Amino acid sequence: MARQAQIKSSTKSWFPEILKTTLIFLLVLGLFLMGLASHIARQSFPQESGTIQLPGLKTEVTVQRDKWGIPHIYAANSHDLFMAQGYIHAQDRFWQMDFWRHVGSGRLSEMFGSSQVETDKYLRTMGWGRVAQQEIPQINAEMKAYLEAYADGVNAYLAKHQGSTLSLEYAVLKFLNPGYRPEPWQILHSLTWGKVMAYDLGRNFQSEIERAILLKSLTPSEVEELFPPYPENLPVILPELEKKEDAGIGGHEDAVKEDRENFFAASPRLPVAASSSVFSALESIHQPMMALEKLIGSTGVGVGSNNWVISGKRTTTGKPILANDPHLGVQIPSIWYEVALHCAPRSAECPYNVAGFSFAGMIGIIVGHSDRIAWGVTNVGADVMDLYIEKINPKNPNQYEVNGKWVDMELVKETIQVAGSQPIVQTVRYTRHGPILSDVSPNLQQLQPSQPLDLPQNYAVALQWTALAPSKLGYAIPQINRAQNWQEFRNAAKNYDVPAQNLVYADIDGNIGYQMPGKFPIRAKGDGRYPVPGWTDEYEWQGYIEFEELPKSFNPTEGFIASANNLVSREYPYLITADWVYGYRAKQIVEMISQQTQPISLKNVQQIQGDNHNLNAETLVPLLQAIAVDTPRLQVAQKLLKDWNLQLEMTSPTAALFEVFWKHLLADIFHDQLPKRYFPDGGDRWYSVVANLLKQPNSSWWDNRNTPKVENRDQILRESLTKAVDELERIQGKDPKNWNWGTLHTVTFRHSTLGKSGVPPIEALFNRGVFATAGNGETVNANRWMANKSFEVNEIPSLRMIVDLGNLDNSLAIHTPGQSGHAFHRHYQDMVNYWRQVEYHPMLWQTTNVATNTTDTLKLMP
Repeated sequence: MARQAQIKSSTKSWFPEILKTTLIFLLVLGLFLMGLASHIARQSFPQESGTIQLPGLKTEVTVQRDKWGIPHIYAANSHDLFMAQGYIHAQDRFWQMDFWRHVGSGRLSEMFGSSQVETDKYLRTMGWGRVAQQEIPQINAEMKAYLEAYADGVNAYLAKHQGSTLSLEYAVLKFLNPGYRPEPWQILHSLTWGKVMAYDLGRNFQSEIERAILLKSLTPSEVEELFPPYPENLPVILPELEKKEDAGIGGHEDAVKEDRENFFAASPRLPVAASSSVFSALESIHQPMMALEKLIGSTGVGVGSNNWVISGKRTTTGKPILANDPHLGVQIPSIWYEVALHCAPRSAECPYNVAGFSFAGMIGIIVGHSDRIAWGVTNVGADVMDLYIEKINPKNPNQYEVNGKWVDMELVKETIQVAGSQPIVQTVRYTRHGPILSDVSPNLQQLQPSQPLDLPQNYAVALQWTALAPSKLGYAIPQINRAQNWQEFRNAAKNYDVPAQNLVYADIDGNIGYQMPGKFPIRAKGDGRYPVPGWTDEYEWQGYIEFEELPKSFNPTEGFIASANNLVSREYPYLITADWVYGYRAKQIVEMISQQTQPISLKNVQQIQGDNHNLNAETLVPLLQAIAVDTPRLQVAQKLLKDWNLQLEMTSPTAALFEVFWKHLLADIFHDQLPKRYFPDGGDRWYSVVANLLKQPNSSWWDNRNTPKVENRDQILRESLTKAVDELERIQGKDPKNWNWGTLHTVTFRHSTLGKSGVPPIEALFNRGVFATAGNGETVNANRWMANKSFEVNEIPSLRMIVDLGNLDNSLAIHTPGQSGHAFHRHYQDMVNYWRQVEYHPMLWQTTNVATNTTDTLKLMP
């Protein structure tokens, strides 16, 4: 027995030692690998000082980098300016550029192998690369020269850097795809950027699909309750806009009302036996769409931005202040690249003197200011995508019906190169409306009806979209960059066609303005909220709204203009969309500006950008305080809510309580009646849906159909509050003082490709986080989380910019996580803490100020 006890005792002490040794070994191995990765990564860090010879350069170019790693480029001619921009972009962000050009052309399988074939099929069906290729012959000489100079700069960098000397990602990719070598940069690759961003910002067809699929299980009126009209109590962008009686078509409200009836009237025309096939075809589009979303971020429907401009009549400086914070998916590196482009000296050939934010892969500045003007952008969220249900000839799958006749489709062969495998040949089918998206699901190429009918019973779904025609966006950017006044700015905006944006403007002369540019279809019938029959001309596009008819404003009497993706005007006669963002952020911005009794300072504008006031809580908290509760736990919760300032602050216990309650409330109301895919995400639309239901305490939506009893509003509110308290006690402890919104509401910056590989050591190389954040998707400080997924932040203010037109050197900016795309570089994540605390860095402008704050100077020589 003693011997057995000794053995047992020995075993007890031996196992922890083995475990400890193993853990130490793994830790040492991990540190070694991280050190090795850091060493490899440093080989790819850009040269930021000294001299580099650049073949093709005409004269010397100076690149001064400040403490944030932001380059200020000084060149004597336009060719050298854009060539240097291409070179610097490649220095800091080539992996990002390489990845995005493969997305734009549907060539991800070349980099990552067979795992991306289905995504490539979806992208080839969209055909962005084909459309961009069509744009190249149409480019004028000036624009072509700019794009060629940019490409020459990128290729000059590639000529001296390959593999791990480009970036750490290529060292990792070598294990997965040893034969991959980046090709030279082309004009095409810059042009596809606009297509990717248009998709990022305009996936309106998701809502079309959702509404149509919900009709399988809900009545038309129930579906409409889930997509309510824009609330009367929320602001519009242009309150001063007068109604145009002679615009030629009906007003916004009439158009919305008309199509809500039209689709249901048209539905019986769909053969009953084939209707299930139609729904299946719509559902087939969802899977590749979600696969792409994992790569480029959960954007599209729900994505927002804020921008506003305040007249000098309302500011402490006596000059305008312009603010902008576009909201995009969380990613690392940042989607933005901050840079200043200066012609030194200025001339007619080289008129650029501009600073702000660019996209790595594209020339010029997208958001920023020059020495004369400043501008910001927010997404319109326009309905420029329509899904058409096409009748397919059962005897010939490559024919479809148009006004009673069979018409041949356009067939395009696409060859997808696959790393480590044989090429795949795909045939993309096009109707007069566009590509057949339902073809991305192979099992739907032949749809068989359950019984014979007089009408053809095979169906497919085609997409008509403004971005699938040649665009002039590339022209707009340099034209805006060199605009000197409002008229020149508007002339440039004419080319800002896809994606449609809300542009705000200010200049040093004291003017402020707003322009909505874009291609907006005029429909013969309907408002694009549901898929429509494509076999007649009833729902065809008849053209686009003329630019001079698009919404605009110049020096309005209110003294400010604010946009947050909300409705432009209830009186605007043309249809932009029936699915506006509901204006909760806009309301808070407008109130914070209009209620200021003193002149507005830059500090005030910073406070607006960082505001975390929850307008949803304004609606719900009084009801939660009024319901009867009979337990001390819920009484404590009610007391917390009573004393709350309604700010979703990082350390706030009550913010945690309310947001967890909101998650449970949405689940308790809707999960018993909706498909899992369409469980509420908790964003602005659901604010409005629930606000309407709160006025109907006995609505059938309150009843949980999984229980024998019939629940009402107050019972569900009490149940959801109870579940929220239960969850917080379980994960953060029973003492409410320990509850913390930021601990739940975190952001992790994940690398778009390798950071989502599923291999923890690889992910650890590139991802950064976890970081606590404040706010939610509908506060001005818009850090969005999704109630149908988790509290983790998935969309953020990707940059914040405040421009002082009285003194440009007082302007402020921040983006996140940092300037560099190189893991382990000092500028890879150095902006995160400033960003989440709503702090800024100065936007250096005057040459003397730039020189004073320069940390590295690089000379690019011919």
